[in-house]
Amino acid sequence: MYTLIRTIPLTRFITEQGLALGVSLILAEMFYKFHSFTLECITFLATWYVLDFLIQTVRHWNQPEKFGS
Repeated sequence: MYTLIRTIPLTRFITEQGLALGVSLILAEMFYKFHSFTLECITFLATWYVLDFLIQTVRHWNQPEKFGS
């Protein structure tokens, strides 16, 4: 996490990861009741990963293709 935040500027981190992070936190708080911190943490991180993957995929589809010169 430290490396992630250090390598990406804060504004970029917020704009690229904010939605996925926020939705993941809400889902984890509402639905993940495993009575184990470790399991809840792992599923939260997996949810964040999947949501970020989906968001980045949709962003990639919506960007026009750049042709080389």
